[in-house]
This record gives sequence, C-alpha cells and structure tokens, in this order.
Amino acid sequence: MIGHLPGDRGETDPPAGPDVDLSRERDVFRRTAAPARRRTWDILAVIALGGGIGSVARYLVGEAFPAPPAGFPWGTFLANVTGCFALGLLMVFILDVWPPSRYLRPFLGIGVLGGYTTFSTFTTEIVARSARGAWPIAGVYAAGSLVAGLAAVWCGIVLARAVAGLPVRRRGSGA
Repeated sequence: MIGHLPGDRGETDPPAGPDVDLSRERDVFRRTAAPARRRTWDILAVIALGGGIGSVARYLVGEAFPAPPAGFPWGTFLANVTGCFALGLLMVFILDVWPPSRYLRPFLGIGVLGGYTTFSTFTTEIVARSARGAWPIAGVYAAGSLVAGLAAVWCGIVLARAVAGLPVRRRGSGA
C-alpha cells in the first residue's frame, strides 16, 4: 500500500538495535503546543514592501516590452535574466561583504527580486505559445531563459566578487 507508515494495517515496526532508543520517538501526528514564535511581523512587512516595489518594477518592464501573443516575450525574459544577475550580485554582498542585517536579505532577495522575477508568467507564456503552435518560440524561450538565467547569476557573482576584491571561487580551491 502506498503512503502508509510502519505499524499501520498490522505491520510491525522494524526491530530496534541496541543503540536505538525508541522511548525518544514521538508521535508526529499528535498535536503539541506550538513552539514559541519569534517576532516575525517585521520580516513579513519588509518582504511585503520589497515585493510591492519589485512587482511594480516588473510591471513597468512588461509595459516597456509588450509581448505579441505568439512572439518572443522579451519583457519577462529581461526581467528574469536581470533579476538573476541582481541575485548573484546581492548574495555575494549580503553573505561575504556587508555586515549581517535582519532585514536586508528578506527585503531585497525575497521581496524586491521575488516580486520582480516571475516564474509563473514565464510558464504561462511558454504554455500560451505552445497552444498557438509557436513551438520553436516556446522552446527557445524556455531553454534560453534557463541558460541565460544561470549565466546571469554566475556573471553577477563574478562581478560582485571582483568589485569587493574577493577571489573568484574555483572548483576544488576551497576559497
């Protein structure tokens, strides 16, 4: 039976070895008191503010580069690739250069760039072009977005490390 747990429907639990303490097992389905929650409203507020800013920027890019129904959606492509580049830059500065900040990564990374980039529109545009029979455009858009997005993140990382005076990490170098 798919999706059952040991002990359901008459099965027996596997035998425990001498170093397994079953008394510490807990029932994952038993309701327990919720753990004390840290103050999170402030983080949610900065994410929401950043998301609003990023969404407006994304809308403006889409308006500047309107996509014909069966043509290449340059606005979404540009937003996603530049967002990937900005994410590469941002993560180097946030993780390796700037002092820790409670609000910067949620505001810029999750909020602004999360609102600016758009996987849902990317997917919808691929489906729409495919439904109109524009398979070559849909394929080039899908593959091109993935390749360009990965290349943009890499370029953002390399540029940020160069600007910050950090060595570029190479495979196996440990730097």
